[in-house]
Amino acid sequence: MRATVIHGAFDVRLEERPDPKIDGPGDAVVKVVASCICGSDLWPYRGENPVKQPRPIGHEFVGIVEEIGSEVRTVKPGDFVIAPFVVSDGTCPHCLAGYQTACQNLVGYGSAKADGGQGEYVKLPYADGTLVATPEVPDDSLVPSLLTLSDVMGTGWHAARSARVKAGDTVVVVGDGAVGLCGVLAASRMGAERVVALSRHEPRQKLAKEFGATDIISERGDAARDAVLELTDGVGADAVLECVGTEQSMTTAFEVARAGATVGFVGVPHGVEVPIGTMFGRNVGLSGGAAPCRAYLPQLMADVLAGEIDPGKVFDSELPLADVAEGYAAMHERRAIKVLLRP
Repeated sequence: MRATVIHGAFDVRLEERPDPKIDGPGDAVVKVVASCICGSDLWPYRGENPVKQPRPIGHEFVGIVEEIGSEVRTVKPGDFVIAPFVVSDGTCPHCLAGYQTACQNLVGYGSAKADGGQGEYVKLPYADGTLVATPEVPDDSLVPSLLTLSDVMGTGWHAARSARVKAGDTVVVVGDGAVGLCGVLAASRMGAERVVALSRHEPRQKLAKEFGATDIISERGDAARDAVLELTDGVGADAVLECVGTEQSMTTAFEVARAGATVGFVGVPHGVEVPIGTMFGRNVGLSGGAAPCRAYLPQLMADVLAGEIDPGKVFDSELPLADVAEGYAAMHERRAIKVLLRP
């Protein structure tokens, strides 16, 4: 099969890899219908996270089950399935508590136990604990939105949930990537009265408004803080979604939070220091982390299938898998919000 392999900074290649096969009773082999490039994939692509040796990459995909192990019960060959961005057993205490990204037997895609997601097929263990099947094979028009449930929509939802967004709130979303935009959608759906998106890019601003943003702030740093405070009569936001993971984004998130607010963070932290003094002095909380998308998947899938949300709009570029290197370049250069790949 063909699969994407990252060799180092700015070096991703589509290569021939061994065809997957069932190794254990809980395994499944999925034929990929669509996959995509994640903002977190850009960290190793840009060299921020060192690549010590070539490895398969990609952790978001949907597809058709080809084969299952003898003990798999929840999916069967022919099912259309959504794969959350990590493999979880579904039975450990953390999984049962709804935090599958902290599974005691966690498996990452692109490891010895699971293929990378940006390929033609993926073999993974713990099929029952990981994969979620749709009631029937969906129309192709729904594939982009269902694909977002493997990561970005669930992650945006986790940011809003962690920030304790409730009806009537004023919410600020820091970050205008696919996760931030899905955070706007999540906050709006949770009943926020005002959703302020921090974005400097017109296409992303337009989509933020489609997803429910009531206000757009294009400034950054101190200017962004001042703009939010002006909008809120000097009080700040009831909830803040931090969807980037940099020192500047975290600083801004805390600066725009009102006293007693919570910052929900889902951006993978790089060089971030938490302002514990601000947290103590102003009673601002911090909650979040790696989103347990598996926990949110059933409800979000029902919302997509019912036509109540359409998060697939974050895909503004679709490429054949053969052009995966161009997809990475487009996202790195911010020519695309998020790239969908078709094998």
